[in-house]
Amino acid sequence: MKLYKKLKKAYKDTDKKSFAVYAVLRILVLLTFVRQLILGEWGNAFLCLLSLLLFLVPFFLETKFKITIPSTLEIIILIFIFSAEILGEINNFYVTIPHFDTLLHTLNGFLCAGIGFSLIDLLNGNSKNIHLSPIFVAVVAFCFSMTIGILWEFFEFGCDMLIGTDMQKDRIVEKIITVNLDEQKKNSPITIDDINKVIIYDKNNLELASFNGYLDIGIIDTMKDLLVNFVGAICFSIFGYLYILNRDKYKFVDHFIPTKKLKVIKE
Repeated sequence: MKLYKKLKKAYKDTDKKSFAVYAVLRILVLLTFVRQLILGEWGNAFLCLLSLLLFLVPFFLETKFKITIPSTLEIIILIFIFSAEILGEINNFYVTIPHFDTLLHTLNGFLCAGIGFSLIDLLNGNSKNIHLSPIFVAVVAFCFSMTIGILWEFFEFGCDMLIGTDMQKDRIVEKIITVNLDEQKKNSPITIDDINKVIIYDKNNLELASFNGYLDIGIIDTMKDLLVNFVGAICFSIFGYLYILNRDKYKFVDHFIPTKKLKVIKE
């Protein structure tokens, strides 16, 4: 009953555009969930349930921490969750749509910097004893975003190692540099260019696969993800710095940072 009352109150307080986006995405996820059950794709069905739970995160954050999430930020978060789980994983957009993963990681860096920025800015604005410089707040926002990005790469690596997924996508390269081929063991890097074909055999000398190049197992994807996360974090940190200096001129930043809820005084 308490949860129902909270949800009802949240609906009244929520921007109608945000609720419309939430409702549409929730219906799409439910339809996808039913389809995955019919197809017997239990892993994808679990991702649908996970997405439905993640959709509730903004609501619980607002309730638990007494903050207001701007409708623009809330809509972006909802679309981000839907894109990452439903479009990316279930509908294979990560493979079929060029740079789809890159776009999401860049957006993630931008949004996480905004969240980190709001945490420090709220502390800075609501404390009489703490007065942090704009550059310090911007740096903390950047570091917060990069930390989240790194933790996500840890998560991807853990899933690949423990569950057998391929979240750190492999790619074909035509050049490798390694010290393992240094016969004198002097830690001298050996370069192999123009790799045309690599064949993989098992211990019984049975051919398992072949590639028109060398198979990189995730390191390039990981570094690319961190690089674009860096770009997104830098972009927001710069805007955040300018926002502190002149909040009226850079007022659009308000759309990307949570704020503390104002207490309503009952007469």
